[in-house]
Amino acid sequence: MSIYIVTHKKYNFPGMKNYIPIQVGAAYHEDLGFCKDSEGDNISLKNPHYCELTALYFMWKNTNDNIIGLTHYRRYFCNKKTLTPLKHILSYDDAANILKKYDIIVPYKMHRQGKTIRQDYEINHNIRDYDECEKIIIKYFPKYKESFDRVSDSKDLYQYNMFITKRAVFDSYCSWLFKILFELEKRIDISNYDKYNSRVYGFLSERLFNVWLDYNKQLKVKKFEVYNIEENKFSLLKANIKNIIKPIIGMER
Repeated sequence: MSIYIVTHKKYNFPGMKNYIPIQVGAAYHEDLGFCKDSEGDNISLKNPHYCELTALYFMWKNTNDNIIGLTHYRRYFCNKKTLTPLKHILSYDDAANILKKYDIIVPYKMHRQGKTIRQDYEINHNIRDYDECEKIIIKYFPKYKESFDRVSDSKDLYQYNMFITKRAVFDSYCSWLFKILFELEKRIDISNYDKYNSRVYGFLSERLFNVWLDYNKQLKVKKFEVYNIEENKFSLLKANIKNIIKPIIGMER
């Protein structure tokens, strides 16, 4: 079992069993001395557009762990809300035990107050990319269309592209996801996008992860809080005060 910590810089990582820092965009950045997304079969050069997905692709193509996970250098799954969250980062042993009963570990959903997932994407990004993604799903994975629509019309989203899961589940998801994203690359032009919106494949993958989970309802899902060690707060607290109550009440536990 390996839980990879996506990073692009030196950091004070938690020294925990089977947590492995992986440097993304390593193909064109200084070697930080970690596992690199540029080794083996890789898409490291796509990092400005694929974000943490270059690590995900490396994990898919170059590892054989029975249990595999992805977190970020500043975001980790935590067992509980506490004043000392770093002492409660989900451990290797805890994750392994949880996955004896469940198929995948994910963050709690975040709530988009007043906006659907599609509306939120249209406000913040290029909606034509979202629509093109839908066309690809209709062509290659038509059975997922209903899930795509359901996620698009919802106001809750699993974020961060973070999870820990079993190998068979991981392989199934990656083969589905990268089929869609590589096809999307052929269809859209992002040459005039600013630096933020050029991360289009990373943004869309967060939505697609929700579509995949919605369709694969047979999977037993376990949710955990995500703690941001740089901001010193849990993900649910990103909402402003007036919006906190409704997301928490509506959250599936």
